[in-house]
Amino acid sequence: MMQFTHTAPHPPPDVRPNGYGLGLGLYLDVGAKRRAAWQPWAGSLFPTTTTATTPPSKISLGNLNSTGCMEQLLVHCANAIEANDATLTQQILWVLNNIAPADGDSNQRQTAAFLCALVSRASRTGACKAVTAVVAAAVESAALHVHRFTAVELASFIDLTPWHRFGYTAANAAILEAVEGFPVVHIVDLSTTHCMQIPTLIDMLASRAEGPPILRLTVADVAPSAPPPALDMSYEELGAKLINFARSRNMSMDFRVVPAFPADAFTSLVDQVRVQQLVSDGGEALVVNCHMLLHTVPDETAGSVSLAQLPVVSLRTMLLKSLRTLDPTLVVVVDEDADFTASDVVGRLGAAFNFLWIPYDAVDTFLPKGSEQRRWYEAEVGWKVENVLAQEGLERVERQEDRARWGHRMRGAGFHAVAFGEEAAGEVRAMLNEHAAGWGMKREDDDLVLTWKGHNVVFASAWAPS
Repeated sequence: MMQFTHTAPHPPPDVRPNGYGLGLGLYLDVGAKRRAAWQPWAGSLFPTTTTATTPPSKISLGNLNSTGCMEQLLVHCANAIEANDATLTQQILWVLNNIAPADGDSNQRQTAAFLCALVSRASRTGACKAVTAVVAAAVESAALHVHRFTAVELASFIDLTPWHRFGYTAANAAILEAVEGFPVVHIVDLSTTHCMQIPTLIDMLASRAEGPPILRLTVADVAPSAPPPALDMSYEELGAKLINFARSRNMSMDFRVVPAFPADAFTSLVDQVRVQQLVSDGGEALVVNCHMLLHTVPDETAGSVSLAQLPVVSLRTMLLKSLRTLDPTLVVVVDEDADFTASDVVGRLGAAFNFLWIPYDAVDTFLPKGSEQRRWYEAEVGWKVENVLAQEGLERVERQEDRARWGHRMRGAGFHAVAFGEEAAGEVRAMLNEHAAGWGMKREDDDLVLTWKGHNVVFASAWAPS
């Protein structure tokens, strides 16, 4: 999972305007023309002094340390960057840099990650060149250090939180029920977590009352566009380990890797599966397991294609309809219940800020401050923030859609929902009992939803051809 860390820029000198702390009731003029601009502190990332000629403020931001105020400052900063307003951008960046230390509380750490992403966006887009000239060197030196996990490390790391385990548990229960009685089970794994779900599924299949099936596993290799985590071995090595594990459970297994690309709706993968079906002996249950990867397929705001004179076609719709032509026994969709598809950065900022507080809040329950694993964890969240805010076009792969929207897409592609049984729900509850009390589960329609303090986090849905 978490393998990126940001090298934070050096903070500016601790200069307090007019001799006072930042405290309560700061006012920023976000609309009026300023008569004098702050000047950058030489060699520092952000300006640290102001003049008495700054006009009276128009908007009270209240307590600067409140979550609402931090979000409002970030929104003003994003608007200023998009408007190429270097002066206002400087002012807000300075305030944010002082009130949101990267090692502060959960709200401050989240705000610090969003601040880094906005600086990165300004640098990438060339907006606010006067500011970019000051921050460019700091941005370029802020290296992303990739921790490459061994398979054992990654499996242990994922077990720390139900963020992925919830989807694994729900999906495996649904798969086991759907493939009952089939002598051959073919799993097409569209996942970001490098088959970490599969060992448990092998154990479950090996324990079937009718005996273990032959397992065929086709894995999508989406490198180099894959989001974190990174694995310190090739898929060939990983496949060998999984085959040996299956053999230890007296189960025959075939492992196949197919290079695939979200930007073309995984066309090569679907074509390969179709060829495999042609040479199959029959009696095979085909299961498509989609775990946190479907949202990397470009949505309608980027990457849609036009076929000659035909209307523009959604790549996500193309993918789901192509999966339907495979006539799968089951399709499982697990993803974050969020919407990061707004075409404007301010819209995405609001949506991401009001969802990504959850990992920052939850981490205190399972990883101590200062631990290496916590740095990996929060760096992955920071990677996601940077991708949502600073990237555009096909490089922006964090394009989550909420549960209802994916359900609409699946039904439109010719699938109907399959409800999770009480046994599946019970297994999810048992898994959640291993984690902090803030985690919960609820049913919405036919789906299961992971919650943190009552807020939706991840949904799991199962689908069969209509």
